[in-house]
Amino acid sequence: MKKALITKLIGGLYTFKDLETNEIFEGYARGKFRKMRVEKTSSFNKNATKKTKKDVKDIVLSPKVGDIILYEFQSNQYMITEILERTNELSRPDVANVDQVLLVFSAIRPDFSFTLLDKFLVILESNNLKPIIVVSKIDLIDESTLNCLKTDLKFYEKYYDIHYVNSKARIGFDVLETIFKDKITVLAGQTGVGKSTLMNALIPELALKTQEISDALGRGKHTTRHSEIYAFGGGYIADTPGFSKIDFEFHDYSLIKDYFVDFTEVEVECKFGSKCLHLSEPGCAVKSYLSEGKILKSRYESYQSFVTEIKERKEKY
Repeated sequence: MKKALITKLIGGLYTFKDLETNEIFEGYARGKFRKMRVEKTSSFNKNATKKTKKDVKDIVLSPKVGDIILYEFQSNQYMITEILERTNELSRPDVANVDQVLLVFSAIRPDFSFTLLDKFLVILESNNLKPIIVVSKIDLIDESTLNCLKTDLKFYEKYYDIHYVNSKARIGFDVLETIFKDKITVLAGQTGVGKSTLMNALIPELALKTQEISDALGRGKHTTRHSEIYAFGGGYIADTPGFSKIDFEFHDYSLIKDYFVDFTEVEVECKFGSKCLHLSEPGCAVKSYLSEGKILKSRYESYQSFVTEIKERKEKY
């Protein structure tokens, strides 16, 4: 069977690109995906809560945009016969095998929030998604204020790429446009930060294409029946302007520390090593680095607030 990448889904009809010939085909998913058995180790096997043990089970599964699939021609039509294992998957937008997320934060309107930035970073790290921080609307603040923001973000540059852009004037795009090669990219960030403006600046024809789809469907384009990734910069970008909210679905506060990359970098020096929660344990290297100013106070405060949030949340069963 042949291997392909799904690039579009509209009303049950899939568009996919053959990975060897680059030919584009349209077809449907074979009915067996309505329910299939998955092993404990399968990437399709998800835990609902920390109390849910992974086991062999039957699940309802549908191919997603971004999936690598096997297909064949039968009964005068192309059929998707198998979905290969996923590295990750999202539900908003409905995309699989995402390589990176442009984490868009505006310099102003809404004001930049370091706590929200830390929360997004933790969620993306936990989902095996590479964050790239994009600061938008730099044209709406003066140079002094922008320089202060850049100074505050200097710590993050040790771990993440950061780009400063003015989407309307395409300032900062010369470097930004080079990061998409061989990757599937989506955008994330709270409402109003300029994700749509950035998306349309990157791919001007996108606004026209999505409007055509909306007209054809007779309803808004962001429905469960339409999702698409567009070829751009040698890779793909999801058609959606991203998602403004990603769920903070942790049920075990002891896991949070593993997604603070600055903590994991130094915890080998902790008295209790990787078992240290960096809260009240003696000989904690994270707290030592914090007192020396080598870890941002705001980062540690974010960590404390996330731990408290999870502790106080009513547990799911």
